[in-house]
Amino acid sequence: MKRIEFKPSTNPAKKVYIRLYEFRIAMYIISNYTIAVLFCFITMLCWGSWANTQKLSGKKWPFQLFYWDYSLGILVITLFLAFTLGSHGDQGRGFLDDFHQAEPQYIHSALLGGIIFNLANLLLVTAIDIAGMAVAFPIGIGLALVLGVITNYRDNPQGNATILFSGVFLVAIAILLDAIAYKNILKKGQQTPLKGIVISLLAGVAMGFFYKYVAQSMSASFVTPEAGKLTPYTALVVFAAGLMVSNFLFNTINMYSPIAGTRVSFRDYFSLGSPKLHFIGMLGGIIWGIGMSFSIIASEQAGPAIAYGLGQGATMVAAFWGVFIWKELKDLPPSKNWLITLMFVCFLLGLALIIYSKLA
Repeated sequence: MKRIEFKPSTNPAKKVYIRLYEFRIAMYIISNYTIAVLFCFITMLCWGSWANTQKLSGKKWPFQLFYWDYSLGILVITLFLAFTLGSHGDQGRGFLDDFHQAEPQYIHSALLGGIIFNLANLLLVTAIDIAGMAVAFPIGIGLALVLGVITNYRDNPQGNATILFSGVFLVAIAILLDAIAYKNILKKGQQTPLKGIVISLLAGVAMGFFYKYVAQSMSASFVTPEAGKLTPYTALVVFAAGLMVSNFLFNTINMYSPIAGTRVSFRDYFSLGSPKLHFIGMLGGIIWGIGMSFSIIASEQAGPAIAYGLGQGATMVAAFWGVFIWKELKDLPPSKNWLITLMFVCFLLGLALIIYSKLA
């Protein structure tokens, strides 16, 4: 809130000072690197945990139908944050003011980020259905992690490159160890379809580039945003809109002509779905959306490369859920348990290096 003082009244009988208050809507901004890292850890937890809601939705609720509620959940949480954190604060530019002044090219960039992410996410889920997590996650998310850090660092080089990419290398090793562990529980004679590998590669390439376009749509400074560019809260809403709108193309095709799984229709969405199932789907989107929002909000202090790299450590969070909660590796031979231990050691060391790269 900015105070404006006027000069005293010219009437000598009434020396009254008139004060008017101009209300300026701003936004919440992270002020230091420590809080930014905390936000990135929350991102990692959210991105690694949202898929639990898909498991909870049950086998009778196809992922294509779950995905509509998931997409809606992302849009809902980004709008909520835009009208709360994005519209209350002392610095920056409030959501509605920011949206009204935005130039089309930056709106299009954030929209493109949402579209690319949606395509990547659907491809990844399809690859998991065809080839399993043992192939899809290491190839898809591993490739996305490397490409994402490289592209974001090239556009906005923050942090010591040697330390940063050493951390990325260790996280990639952890993901590879995760893949080897999963391979050891495949049934004898079970083969990995070539189609699953190809789709995993496509998903990884797309996943590695979506964040870049969202970051490019935003002002480099959140405190004093550049004219025409977006603040993080506006970019997030536009990103979510791009995801939701593109869903009518990508997910509709996936429903009626699925690469894997059974064919479903819009009628099934209403006939098979219950309030509980719809709520679980939206909850999944809200969890992922909080993660994406916190990553973008933290990107000014942490840098897009570090924020994205920490967030994609979500693969190991998902592995934690799989190992300790869902018992997905219960059939792993005891002689191979060292893979799990080494996986988490490499992961933690990699995260430590990614965080330290900004301080070095």
